[in-house]
This record gives sequence, C-alpha cells and structure tokens, in this order.
Amino acid sequence: MPGYKQTEVGLIPEDWNTHVLRDCCSKVTDGTHDTPTPVRMGCPYLTAIHVKDNRIDFDSCLYLTETDHRAIYRRCDPKRNDVLMVNIGAGVATAALVNVDFEFSLKNVALLKPDSRKLSGPFLSYILAHRKPEITKDLSSGGAQPFLSLNQIGGIEIPVPPTKAEQEAIAESLSQADALVESIEQLIAKKVQIKRAAMQELLTGKKRLVGFAQTTSKVSEIGPVPCEWSVLEIGQIADVKTGPFGSSLHERDYVDDGIPIITVEHLGDRGITHANLPMVSEIDRKRLNAYTLQEGDIVFSRVGSVDRNARVSGKEAGWLFSGRLLRVRASFRDVDTRFLSHQFHSEAFKQRVRTVAVGQTMASLNTQILRGVLVSLPSITEQTAIADVLSDMDQEIAENEARLEKARDLKKGMMQELLTGRIRLV
Repeated sequence: MPGYKQTEVGLIPEDWNTHVLRDCCSKVTDGTHDTPTPVRMGCPYLTAIHVKDNRIDFDSCLYLTETDHRAIYRRCDPKRNDVLMVNIGAGVATAALVNVDFEFSLKNVALLKPDSRKLSGPFLSYILAHRKPEITKDLSSGGAQPFLSLNQIGGIEIPVPPTKAEQEAIAESLSQADALVESIEQLIAKKVQIKRAAMQELLTGKKRLVGFAQTTSKVSEIGPVPCEWSVLEIGQIADVKTGPFGSSLHERDYVDDGIPIITVEHLGDRGITHANLPMVSEIDRKRLNAYTLQEGDIVFSRVGSVDRNARVSGKEAGWLFSGRLLRVRASFRDVDTRFLSHQFHSEAFKQRVRTVAVGQTMASLNTQILRGVLVSLPSITEQTAIADVLSDMDQEIAENEARLEKARDLKKGMMQELLTGRIRLV
C-alpha cells in the first residue's frame, strides 16, 4: 500500500516505528513471588484475577499490612499511567492502565513504566490489548499454566506513532468507546436490578398492579400470598415430560442442516439462545415427534443447574428438546405461560427447586419431583397484566444488550483501524 510498510507487527504507516517494550519503557518488572498473608484492612493487593481487559478491579482486591506492602512496593511501584500485564495464569497478557493515585502491591502481574518521552501509557495499554492474541500465541510458555517471563515481556514488539500527540489522540478515541460500553453495561445492570425488585413484589402479591385491589394475605406453604391467589403443584396445572433417552438420540445422529435440538446450554435468562444448536434430519424428527416443542412450553435442566429454565417462543416451535431437559406444558386453561416463566426465574422458586433436587455428587430432577414443586397463581387476568410488565422490562434489557454488542463491535473495529494506522486522526 502506498504510504505503508511491512514490519514484524504487520502493515503500518511509513512514519510509524516499531519498538520492543524494554526500549520504550523505563522499567519492566513484576510484583512479589511470595504469598503474603492478606489482612482485613490495609494496603490494596492485586493478583492476576484483578487485572481485566483495560480495567483494574479494586472492588474485590485483597489487603496487606504496611510492612508486607512496603517490601513489595520498593521493587514494583505502580503509578498513574503505568501499565499492568498479567504474566501467569489463564489471563496471561491481559493489560490494563493504572488510573489511580494510591499505592498498591502486585503478585503474578508485571509492571510496565512507559518512557514519557517516547510512549503514552494509555496508548500502550490499548496496543497491548490489541496484540494480546499474537503475544499469547508467540510468547506463552510453561506447563500447567501459561507464563510470560519479564524477558519475554520486554521483548514484545509494538507499532508506535511518531508523536505522543497522535498516540494520545488514538487513546482518547478508544477511551470514549470504552466509556460508551461501560455506560451501557451500567444501564443494563440497573435495569436488571429494577426488574428483579419488580419480580419480588409482583410475583408474591406484595404489590398489586392498577385494577387489582390490595387484599389481605394468607399464609401458604411458600409464604404469604393474597387471599384470592392459589398455591398449586406444577403437576396440577401442567404436563411434565423428560427428553428422549440416550439410546434414542446419539451425537452421530446430528446433521449440518436440519431440525434444531435444545439442550441445557441454550437455556437463557430471557428465552432460548440460538448459538451452536445441534440438528437432526427430518427422518429423526418424525421418529422423535413426541419431543416436539410448542410455543409456551418451558424447559428445565434435568441435571446440574436444575433451576435453569427457559420459555419456548414462536421461533423455536417445532424444535426438539434433548434428554438432558424436562418439558413443562400448561394443561390448565387459565395459565399465562409468560407469568409462569417469570415465576420460574424468581429466586424463591429456584430455591424451592434446588431444595427438592436429588443426587449426592450432582443435583438432578425427574418428572415426579418437578410436578410436586409449588407455584402461586393469581387470576388469568392478573397473570397477564404482571407478565406484560415484566416482559416489557425484558424487552428493554434485550434492546440495551443489542446496543452493547454494537458498541463493543464499534470499539473492536476502531482498535483494528486506529492501532494499525489504517485510519489516521486529524
């Protein structure tokens, strides 16, 4: 490409250079190799699990005495605009910028101090995050755990724009993309909390919607509920069926294009997820017709995370469910399965399921156990009203999750363009 050159780190603009970290950092060191004893209060102490992609988790950090901290800090003294990099474990090569002014200690984390005359700390943190796949592929070593020595870290080669002003402009643009991602994440967390609180009140009758009078409560086997609400076993309002036995369906029966089969991994918080669906042929679908799903069915995990469940929408009608699942299908006319699904996702209901599950090493359910789990049931009119409110909240969360995915894709694209010089900022 005109105006570009080929280097060890790929195609970059002709006026960019490549540097190894030891040549553009005044210090490449790491924290303690010992295991100091944490204390309840003291100086913050970070390990590899506290360094995330471009974020340091101080909320869950440990603490050391002043004496232990000082012994580590004399050698490894992180300051604002330095960069941390995990050098051992599953998160090896994960990098994050130091953006605090208080002291803290490190273990299993390397410290990079960029030379302020040559290199911007924020830019360095982004370029290391961008190059993480290449770093881990080329430099990771060790047996049980991936490992990067300080010598290996010092030898990492990075592309560098000619001026700090350009480096800082790139970092600022990516920082704004990070801020957008973080703001959407915080909004989603807030919406989830609001929905959780609404479920706690609406699904127990503690709060009634407009048009449904607040009445006295009665004591039931699952706690206080409004007097006019019923408390029933699932088996009284629905049919429960287990999936096909292993002898009926084998992995060798799967095809590349056919009828999808739902299994435990497809049970999402707000419905069935569609990634990595196994499929069977039309011949097998007819053979397994008894395990065909309808809109409104709710499927439960039968083994392991037995409180995990999801409602089948119109998109999944006609699909099959696997032997690792139990299917609940309403047989009582006055049941809104959306209300039932929201109740099945409440913590109180999940706890009831976990309590009755059997198994020493792994929790499991069967049709008889699940039929006996209790649910509360208001009138069909109130069920629908409650389901409408909670489903609207779900829709809002889903829309924000879609926004979040787009924001993450935007940032990923910006990193690819800006950190390789394909796009130059004014």
